[in-house]
Amino acid sequence: MGKIAFVFSGQGAQYPGMGESLCASSPAVRALYDMAEAARPGISALSFRGTAEELKQTINTQPALYLVDLGAALALREAGIVPDAVGGFSLGELPALAFAGACPHETGFSLVLKRAEYMADASERMPDTPAMAAVMRLAPAEIEDLCSGIEGVWPANYNAPEQTVISGTASGVAAFKQLCADRGITARLVDLPVSGAFHTPFMAPAAEKFAPVLGAVSFERPAIPAYANLTGGLYPDDPAAYAGILAVQIKSPVRWVDEIRAMIADGVDTFVECGPGKTLCGLIRKIDKTVTALQVENEETLRAAVETLGG
Repeated sequence: MGKIAFVFSGQGAQYPGMGESLCASSPAVRALYDMAEAARPGISALSFRGTAEELKQTINTQPALYLVDLGAALALREAGIVPDAVGGFSLGELPALAFAGACPHETGFSLVLKRAEYMADASERMPDTPAMAAVMRLAPAEIEDLCSGIEGVWPANYNAPEQTVISGTASGVAAFKQLCADRGITARLVDLPVSGAFHTPFMAPAAEKFAPVLGAVSFERPAIPAYANLTGGLYPDDPAAYAGILAVQIKSPVRWVDEIRAMIADGVDTFVECGPGKTLCGLIRKIDKTVTALQVENEETLRAAVETLGG
C-alpha cells in the first residue's frame, strides 16, 4: 500500500442522522460535538434529528457537515489510522485543514459558522432562485463552451473527467438544459440539493465578508500535507496565504480532478472519504480506477475501513 489520503465531504452529501453513530461510539467525536454545542447550541439535535429540508439550508448544512467530516477523521485517528495527505471538497476543505493542524478544531468551526452565514446571505440576495446541477457525459471544455453563451451559469465543480457541476440561477441552469436539447446533446443532468449558487461570482459578496474574518486567524503550516480546491495542488508553505485561498475558494471553481491527480502523483493510492455518503469515492474512482476508495460515516463503516487499512 502506498500513501493514504483523507478527503472530506462537501455540501450536498448531508442527510438526517449523520454523525450520531460516531458520536455515540467515539470519545473524540463526542468531545468535538460538545465543543460545537457551546458555540452553537442545538447543532447536535439538528444533525441527528433535523429534517432533510432543515439540513439543506446552508446556515445549517455547513456546520453540521464540518462536525461529521472532522468526526470521522478523528475516529479513524483514534483507531490508529493516520493519513499522509488531506483534502476537502468545498466546505470539506475547512475540516481537512483543522484535522491537519492548520487551526484548532474550534477555530475551524467558528469559521464555518461565518462562512455559512455569509454564503446564505449572498444566496438570498441573488436575482433569481439559486440552482446547481451535475452534468454527466460531457467533457469540461464542452460545458465551458455551453455556459459561455448563457447568462447566470458557470462551471463550478470539476468533479470527474466527464462530470462537471454547473451553478448559478435556476433560469440559467434551465437555459443550459434547453441549449443541450436544442443542439441534440445527450448529457445527463442531475439537480443537486443545495440552497446557493456556490463557487460562482454570485458568492463574491460572501468572499469579501469572509476575507477579514479569515485574516484574523493565525493559521499554522499543517502537520499533514493539505491540498487546495482553488489550485488543485498543495497549500503553500507560508500559512499567511491560507486566508486568501479560503476566501477566494468560495467564488471559484473546485478543481477536484486536478487535486486528486496531484495526490496520486505524490504517491497516494488509498483514499478515505470522511463524512456522509459516498460521493467522493465515486468521483475518485472515475478519475482513476486503479486506486482504493473507502468511506467512513458511521461506526459500521469505520470498523470496515479500519479492518481494510490494518489499524
